[in-house]
Amino acid sequence: MSDVLKQRVREKLVRQLAEDPATDAEPDDQRQLAVEADLETLDHIAADDPIIEELAARYLVF
Repeated sequence: MSDVLKQRVREKLVRQLAEDPATDAEPDDQRQLAVEADLETLDHIAADDPIIEELAARYLVF
């Protein structure tokens, strides 16, 4: 189950980055930087880490 949640959170973050790409007008978009940081965090944690549930709640992944 935790592997599935981790994958769904990853898909949501990647989709969010693709749908809302940074522009030259907003190189320091804090929202995009936060999503990128969360995606990097997700890449470095185990499937059973409680951070996954926190990210799922933050990005409304059910």
